[in-house]
Amino acid sequence: MDRRLLVLALGMFALGTDSFVVAGILPQISRAFHASIGAAGQMTTAYALTYALLAPTIAALAAGVPRKKLMLVGLGLFVVSNLATTIVHGLGAALLSRVLAGVGAATFSPTATGAGAMLVPPERRGFALSIIVAGLTTATALGSPIGAVIGGLSDWRWTLVFVAALGAVAFIGVWALLPEMPLAPAITLGKRVAPIADSRVALTLATTLLAMSGIFTVYTYFSVVFDRAVGGQAIVLGVLLVMWGAAGTASNLLAGRLIDSIGSHKVIVLMLGLLVADIAAFPWTGAHVWSAALAIAVWGACGWGILVPQQHRLVTLAPAIAPVLIGLNTAGTYFGVTLAGIIGAAVIPVVGGHRLGFVAAALVAIALLVSELATRRIMTASRRQPVEIVSSVR
Repeated sequence: MDRRLLVLALGMFALGTDSFVVAGILPQISRAFHASIGAAGQMTTAYALTYALLAPTIAALAAGVPRKKLMLVGLGLFVVSNLATTIVHGLGAALLSRVLAGVGAATFSPTATGAGAMLVPPERRGFALSIIVAGLTTATALGSPIGAVIGGLSDWRWTLVFVAALGAVAFIGVWALLPEMPLAPAITLGKRVAPIADSRVALTLATTLLAMSGIFTVYTYFSVVFDRAVGGQAIVLGVLLVMWGAAGTASNLLAGRLIDSIGSHKVIVLMLGLLVADIAAFPWTGAHVWSAALAIAVWGACGWGILVPQQHRLVTLAPAIAPVLIGLNTAGTYFGVTLAGIIGAAVIPVVGGHRLGFVAAALVAIALLVSELATRRIMTASRRQPVEIVSSVR
């Protein structure tokens, strides 16, 4: 295995862990800052929104900056900002430090993805990208649960020290192992967002945003929704988070074969349909550890399993600009995470944490309807002119 790719994957692992780890330590943060659960949940929102807004923006504006330098700046800011969160004394300052961490993540992520493709021969670029992206998805299976256990057994601040340490190791690896790389052709911000004008692309991206809003409305407040099953035990919380991430990782590996067998449209309908039923039952399944474990496994598998068919649909629509479309889909994911934190904060005082699944399920149901509208638009366009999108709506 190429050590340079592993270093980039470690950086993505640190970024992904930081995205999701707050969910496991939310009650501690709430107590530390004397804030409500909803207000503390905005620490996830601040990071995710900054990441979503700035990833394409920085990639466009910093196209002339050497790749290695840009990655080091991003990781350095990420590390310092996470350490800063551990020493501030108010929620406002903590939110600011999370914004700065999001800036660091947005600087590193798209740069690392592009660098990984440049480090290997063309015939190995798909493999290289899969290794780097695996760092992000593995964070849900390992990084977030480990961070939750660290916080549960000690103090929530040590969780962010753990995240900063991951980023610091990645920084050292990038500095020591990566060569200077030629600059890639610049793509303006306007060109990066131009595909949204196509209704097929816009509806597909809207599906991702709505689905992720529903999925993360629960995940952001995981420790509240499943507090009855967890019973205040950090190990139980960590195991349940591992199940969520591990199920999602396995589902990602199987999704490609399913798409080849039945087409991305059927996979999307299957995943979203199961999600609606599963999440809507959380008020009951979340009451006991074993029923919660099963429900969380299904939630993780379908929640992360939706990303591959969504990306497949986008790439099939416009293969020539696939990297741009995948970047937009990633932005849609993080906008969804952002909305989830806001929706959860607004809804919990009204319906309570245990009934948050009803709201999340409604969002996923709307995502399913939007996805079907996208399918109709794609099929209509394919009948008008023969393009490469027929396979994606089988």
